[in-house]
Amino acid sequence: MKEVNSVKGHGAALITILIWGTTFVSTKILLADFKPVEILFYRFSIGLIVLSLIYPRRLKGISKKQELMFMTAGLCGITLYFLLQNIALTYTATSNVGVISSIAPFFTALLANWLLDGEKLKVNFFIGFFVAMTGIFLISFNGSTDLRLNFLGDLLALMTAIVWAVYSILVRKISEFGYNTIQTTRKIFFYGVAFMIPVLFLFRFNWGIERFSQPVNIFNILFLGLGASALCFLTWNTAVKLLGAVKTSVYIYLVPVITVITSVIVLSEKITWTSSLGIALTLGGLFLSEKKVT
Repeated sequence: MKEVNSVKGHGAALITILIWGTTFVSTKILLADFKPVEILFYRFSIGLIVLSLIYPRRLKGISKKQELMFMTAGLCGITLYFLLQNIALTYTATSNVGVISSIAPFFTALLANWLLDGEKLKVNFFIGFFVAMTGIFLISFNGSTDLRLNFLGDLLALMTAIVWAVYSILVRKISEFGYNTIQTTRKIFFYGVAFMIPVLFLFRFNWGIERFSQPVNIFNILFLGLGASALCFLTWNTAVKLLGAVKTSVYIYLVPVITVITSVIVLSEKITWTSSLGIALTLGGLFLSEKKVT
């Protein structure tokens, strides 16, 4: 049974990353007509509606402590993570944000080591982390020597990694409550959207429903709402429940790899030897991090 759950967990994590690694295409297309905060609000609102329709039963008997965990998970994993990431992109290079955000598994492992039973750190995790980060660096900068640092932007990117680590730990704790994963994910979405609403006024949110008259916008917002949000957060939370926060988090290393492959397929971009080496190192780092040490 344990092996079956492990296979399901790895499968759920891989499905999540395969979709998350391709979302940049949809987001890039939508940015022609939508602001980043508008895309976030619509995609998670759609996700919340879909999860509510799939499993409409309400969670009952939740304690104040559990409710606080759901609120914090929604704030960290949805509102803060995506807003900090979008703001960071306005101050520093995309490649910087990509590399720094990929440090999330490291912070997840540290927090898990302190707060979760049975998820202690092993030497192979650190070896895999440094190998994977070397690969991610090569993929993100692709041989460029023009590494520009921006304190504010890079700090915000670092904060995204930290809040995602906090989210992963909270999801692991929430999974121990024994509730249905769809119900818990839906509740997290509810708080994520709720915390996002006050921010909409700061970014001059434009409802502009007429923009959805374009099929390309409808398709991409539905892909983000149904796939990247409703499905992926559900599969990610399932993976955390089955594998633990640390094992699941290392799959984040694959996001830049999927992004590069998608760029080649969809945008006909050329893959360089630097990117090829980066992909090999990233996959090697993932393998080392997941490898059992006796």
